[in-house]
Amino acid sequence: MSTTGPHLARFMDSLGFELDEFQVRGCQAVEAGQGVLVAAPTGAGKTIVGEFAVHLALATGRKAFYTTPIKALSNQKYHDLVAVHGVDKVGLLTGDASVNGEAPVVVMTTEVLRNMVYAGSSTLRGLGFVVMDEVHYLADRFRGAVWEEVIIHLPESVQVVSLSATVSNAEEFGDWLAEVRGNHAVVVSEHRPVPLWQHMLVGSSMFDLFVDETAEPREDGSTPRVNPELLQAIRGADQRRSDDGWVRGSTRDRGRGRELGRDVMRDSSRDRGRGPGRGPGRGNHATQGQRGAHSGSGGREDRGFVRGGRPGGGATRAEVIAQLDRDGLLPAITFIFSRMGCEAAVGQLLSADTRLIPPREGERIRRHVEERVGSLADEDLGILGYFDFVEGLSRGFACHHAGMLPLFREIVEELFTVGRIRAVFATETLALGINMPARTVVLEKLVKFNGEAHVDVTPAEYTQLTGRAGRRGIDVEGHAVVQWSRGLDPLAVGGLASTRTYPLRSSFRPTYNMAVNLVAQVGREVAREILETSFAQFQADRAVVGLATKVRRNEEALDGYAESMHCHLGDFREYAALRRAIADGEKDGAKKRSASRRAEAAISLENLKVGDVVKVPAGRRSGWAVVVQSARTGKGAPSGPGVVTEDRQFRRLTLTDVPVPVEAATRITVPKHFNPKSPKSRRDLATTMRIAVPHDPPPPSAKEAGREAAEENDRIAHLRQELKAHPCHQCPEREDHARWAERWHRLKRETSGLQRKVEGRTNSVARTFDRICVVLRQLGYLDDDNAVTERGERLRRLYTERDLLAAECLRRDVWKRLDAPGLAACVSTLVHEPRHDQADPSPRMPGDEVATAVTEMQRLWSELDDLEAEHGLETTEAPDGGMAWMVHRWASGERLDAVLRGQEMAAGDFVRRCKQIVDLLGQIADAAPDTELRRTARKAVDGVLRGVVAADRLD
Repeated sequence: MSTTGPHLARFMDSLGFELDEFQVRGCQAVEAGQGVLVAAPTGAGKTIVGEFAVHLALATGRKAFYTTPIKALSNQKYHDLVAVHGVDKVGLLTGDASVNGEAPVVVMTTEVLRNMVYAGSSTLRGLGFVVMDEVHYLADRFRGAVWEEVIIHLPESVQVVSLSATVSNAEEFGDWLAEVRGNHAVVVSEHRPVPLWQHMLVGSSMFDLFVDETAEPREDGSTPRVNPELLQAIRGADQRRSDDGWVRGSTRDRGRGRELGRDVMRDSSRDRGRGPGRGPGRGNHATQGQRGAHSGSGGREDRGFVRGGRPGGGATRAEVIAQLDRDGLLPAITFIFSRMGCEAAVGQLLSADTRLIPPREGERIRRHVEERVGSLADEDLGILGYFDFVEGLSRGFACHHAGMLPLFREIVEELFTVGRIRAVFATETLALGINMPARTVVLEKLVKFNGEAHVDVTPAEYTQLTGRAGRRGIDVEGHAVVQWSRGLDPLAVGGLASTRTYPLRSSFRPTYNMAVNLVAQVGREVAREILETSFAQFQADRAVVGLATKVRRNEEALDGYAESMHCHLGDFREYAALRRAIADGEKDGAKKRSASRRAEAAISLENLKVGDVVKVPAGRRSGWAVVVQSARTGKGAPSGPGVVTEDRQFRRLTLTDVPVPVEAATRITVPKHFNPKSPKSRRDLATTMRIAVPHDPPPPSAKEAGREAAEENDRIAHLRQELKAHPCHQCPEREDHARWAERWHRLKRETSGLQRKVEGRTNSVARTFDRICVVLRQLGYLDDDNAVTERGERLRRLYTERDLLAAECLRRDVWKRLDAPGLAACVSTLVHEPRHDQADPSPRMPGDEVATAVTEMQRLWSELDDLEAEHGLETTEAPDGGMAWMVHRWASGERLDAVLRGQEMAAGDFVRRCKQIVDLLGQIADAAPDTELRRTARKAVDGVLRGVVAADRLD
């Protein structure tokens, strides 16, 4: 495949720049009729291969679909392709947008293509190429299965071009693609075309992370050496020996890193100017941005920050951005793993009167933003945070997170991509596919909240985040800056920055919708065989080969161990079993005492009443708390009592927080209609509690050991007598035999576990499919001959994580008597997933009819939950009514500020959920058996899809 054909030659001539070797290889594979997997770092230019597939489709009279994981990336790619091929040749299909859908080139989200494949859409006729951008999304545990469904079910004639971030098992993924798609090439590149330099900011001094090199992977796999001056600076910071001003970095030569500012500015005349465009005409500002413009000792450049910061402390966000601006390191993305932190950062820069662009350019941006938001009602702008948003943009900076209005995020993406704003404070969602490269990426911390706990950033996440640094064709090099904080080990950061082992793991699992669609198309047996070709099963089967080999080796070793522990006086296995029983008995006794303590703790939690004030002894929630909701033991309900803590947060206590029994120290009165979602109500109650609590918590109650402990002691004493009477007890080589027996026992236990894994992984996907089919047959979605019934046909049209629950609601006429706002409110319970700690155990309902319908939905879910548990299936999430009140008011025509007033939901979250509600309402309108319900669903779509929800441009 070393030759370049005529189509590729014309494509390369049209680009105006030379392709890298991996790009050429990928394009050659496409031109040769192969599918291809291209795995390369962020910003390396792998999309060129996908763009060539589009070029080839148009040149040969075929269609090309370009799929992306998220709407924003689809919008961006749509514009890119329109600019090259013209608006008549390119279409866009996302969950809420349809533009020129029958064009020869269509950009779409992956779910849209999946739905088209299952529906047998006529749009698939003539399809020659499918580009799957960001294909590593198939590891996503919520949406990843969609990528595998598409890859498995596309016609064999379609060439699939898969574009992935660098993963360590690209060859394994490529082998699977070849198995399910046929002729397939794998092209892997780990080279970054723009070198990435790693730094750490200690206090107010910036140091290179490594000595004389970037974190490019070494051939021998070793980690680059961490800068000793960085280690020394951190030791000094730990010992609080910094000066009362900015701590200067050492002026001693630091190798390659010392020339940072000089290299950066080699091309900054194109990018550091204050106009809206990029290119040579922007003016030369190199002298302003050169690092080390102030002199160091001996006239050499000083890598430290200039004086003027906080005495003895680290740099503020405004100071960091100002210094990056002086050093020519903007544009920059600062990742802050908190929406509130991103908003606060913009506020801090505004308070510091930071300006990163000229006033005239700021005014042009302000006018542009005013034009873009023209469709929004003036009264909604305040609650959307518009005024700070536009003020920040007019000064050259903004935040970017999922809680923002989608329109606002798109404006930020547009302006940053073309270089009109210089700094963005973002959550990690920005790193997921959006093409927003920067010169510098700053990470404030390396710990994030994953929805359940605070966890360390993984090597894959670190690479994804820092991969935004360094713009190809603009920057000579990119820069990643980690801000040091106490407890952050620079050696660990070095390992994180240089790790290149992050395998792609399938998250594929069959769903009810998938099952009925497959059975309808090919029958149950063929469907089962198809699912066995999934990447999940492919990986499981490969793992089984390794496990089975280890089992065989272990069994050979067990024979050797058995021979070594042989005793001429008797059966040493029997003797060893007695020793083990004594050890286990003593260990189990301690466990039982601990379990008894946990049981007592669980009972004490259940006995707490509303108004009880308790001292939480452990965990992040330790301290005083007042019970505002009693523990609930009903199915699906949270088990622990709801409390308001000293820091005014609503939490549910678990045995992790209360591992020992607790008793009420005192009681206070909780208002009858107390709303745990109201910050003011929580604050007032916490104040009342602090006044009422005693100075010291009550001592824990004492419990006696009990009869069971005595019986266990008697049993262990009897075992000891048996041990002493055993013939092997007198063997002079007893302890030597015992060591071999212990090894035999450990290896036998490991081998048994491996054998269970082998049995569990073999045909695991197909077994899950079989269980799903049993449930579907039991509920009437498949008949006794495994054919799809009329109910099953309705389920085929419902693409939601709670697909079977939605189908059951249609079957049981749960929504039949609702009006349009009421239906929208009920459907919201199938879509809403509250953010951490925002779940409302008793959500407000907009009326009796909606409350009755939601209660019936809860009952149906409980039945499904029991059925799934009975058949060993992963259970469906319970419906959540946390936004039913808001959606009902919005669908009834209320203003946005009235809908969100007093709520903790961000406007962007509300809009995103509303779009999902609109999507599901549209599916219900297609699937509902009742004409009136279909009409109501369409009215509900019109009621929800208005104002800010409909304000997204088809970008």
